[in-house]
Amino acid sequence: MKCKPALCLGLSFALGLSACSSEPETTPTPEATATQQADSNFADAMRSNDRGDAAEQPDIPDSEDRPVMQAQVVLDRLGFSPGVVDGKMGMSTKNALAAFQEANDLDTSGEIDTATRDALTRWQEFAATRIVTIPEEFAVGRFEAIPDDPADQAKMTRLGYESLDEKLAERFHTTVETLKMLNPDGKPATLASATPQPAASPSPDATASGTPASGASTVAKPGPKSVFAAGQQIRVPNIGGDFIDAEAEVEDDWRDTLRMLGVGTDQPDAAKIVADKSESTLKAYDAEGKLIAAFTITSGSSHDPLPIGEWDILGIAHNPPFAYDPSLFWDVADSEEKQQLPPGPNGPVGVVWIDLSKEHYGIHGTPAPETIGRAESHGCVRLTNWDAARLAEMVSQKTQVIFEK
Repeated sequence: MKCKPALCLGLSFALGLSACSSEPETTPTPEATATQQADSNFADAMRSNDRGDAAEQPDIPDSEDRPVMQAQVVLDRLGFSPGVVDGKMGMSTKNALAAFQEANDLDTSGEIDTATRDALTRWQEFAATRIVTIPEEFAVGRFEAIPDDPADQAKMTRLGYESLDEKLAERFHTTVETLKMLNPDGKPATLASATPQPAASPSPDATASGTPASGASTVAKPGPKSVFAAGQQIRVPNIGGDFIDAEAEVEDDWRDTLRMLGVGTDQPDAAKIVADKSESTLKAYDAEGKLIAAFTITSGSSHDPLPIGEWDILGIAHNPPFAYDPSLFWDVADSEEKQQLPPGPNGPVGVVWIDLSKEHYGIHGTPAPETIGRAESHGCVRLTNWDAARLAEMVSQKTQVIFEK
């Protein structure tokens, strides 16, 4: 494994940030963007074409209808996250359907019943998948295997993606296995009558050659060789809601993270969020009490139960490092040394930490999105990186936080 899931009790705001206070330094100072070109969108060439401004891509018919994946991409766009978009009717998809049904005054069956199917037809123009061309600038990166030992992780400069395949999977809210299924032999799944597109030959890089990229850690080894490469056309889940507003007050590093995760800056304001342990969900409500978003979560365990009650948000740390303290974990020997782990999407808390008034507890991302709702946590609330990033754009220190059994 890359690291123990949700080592959230070890995070303190002695992270090179500040201790939590009424005006925590963990809330970033917005970077001025007025001088930037508003039509640049700060987006990559793989963005959705919801606003009619994306780069033109070939229209290659999919090899089959994908009704569950189509429902998942619609739910994801609406803020009712199905977790990983994989075309399967798992727990996260059922939670997303139930939330959509609740928001639309339907029977909360968690299934695509007749009434729900009729309600979803409003968004039937969104196909389940689309074709994108992997840009060179997206494919270039330092892809290194993440060591298991926190002491070795601490020697790295960043806990980044292990391969381009993994980076692509997070960009499109899915798994590497799903991308491979959508692109057999590295080519987009297509109708037999359509002309198949050739797969690009992987270019030599850290993952292919075994040679560390410039500036790479001397501890980490190159990650697994990627199936996909720059310039390659691939089929991906047709996620949207990825518009990056050039005029939004977002610091550069966080804007890069949002773009990397396919998460837009245009998110609704959450007046209240409720994490429900029994349902493995976190729901967000606006000031009028309307349900505006829902996410499947992992929350607590028998050893470290979810702290039931009402809490405040003290601050939000984007791309945080992690203070690893073995004394705070029941399943780690106290003889191990404390470590300061670098930031990155494969760090113990992923891309964001939402700090709560309950000491050592927070809401955060994860290096293992496929485990959300399944594996236990050390008491905190854990989401996929893209869901955690989206939630971080919805909440503020004014947002009420409630944890329920």
